[in-house]
Amino acid sequence: MIPYPAINPVALSLGPLQIKWYGIAYVVGLLLGYQYGVFFILKRLPNYFKDNKQFLDLAVGALLSMVVGGRIGHIVFYEPEKYLELFYIWKGGMSFHGALIGSIIYGIYKSRQLNIPFLYLADVFAACTPVALFLGRIANFINGELVGRETNVPWAMIFPGYITPRHPSQLYEALTEGLLLLIILNICHKFETIRLKQGIIFSMFIAGYGVFRTFCEEFRDPDFFWMGLTSGQLYSLPMILFGTILGVTLWRSKKS
Repeated sequence: MIPYPAINPVALSLGPLQIKWYGIAYVVGLLLGYQYGVFFILKRLPNYFKDNKQFLDLAVGALLSMVVGGRIGHIVFYEPEKYLELFYIWKGGMSFHGALIGSIIYGIYKSRQLNIPFLYLADVFAACTPVALFLGRIANFINGELVGRETNVPWAMIFPGYITPRHPSQLYEALTEGLLLLIILNICHKFETIRLKQGIIFSMFIAGYGVFRTFCEEFRDPDFFWMGLTSGQLYSLPMILFGTILGVTLWRSKKS
């Protein structure tokens, strides 16, 4: 068993103001994702943005829509009985699937407003999102939340508030949904036939996240089970199906 590195979830305290690692992960994920997009993704694509500031503004808006969607999704998908606590953001509780829905709605709205193809926006932000996912899962690990199932593997850890060794499933998700997915999308993005086919990278992100999340749910302590599936698997399997169908349909279409 590996000792859990008890890192204070609060990175900095300034009187009554507390800056937590989770909040820092959001900000750093936004900035690194933006830089990654500018220096790697946009350089390979026709640029629909009038300048980098517009891209940054869209990234900030996407992040805010993810926060709103993630909070609503958490209540709807996991704690519908606590609907009155929807705005109690200080209590925590975010859903990736809700965040994804929120960002898609925002992307559709901005694509129409700016006259930029939605699938183009979706490809750009899908390619950058794993950067933030990686940091977000690391923040989950620091907070000692979303812990894994009980296990006796040599790298098991006892998290705060638990008495039995468990999988560090947050790290599994950071390495798969974050780092590995980022590498896969980056490699695919280097092929012109893939990156110029609008929507392919987005569909790969949707299906890829669904696959990795479904895998990692086998090690994560589930919120609930339904017909043998964990909650995360229940919400991720439609992503795999949708991403696969979208990708195959777009790949077969003649229009790029």
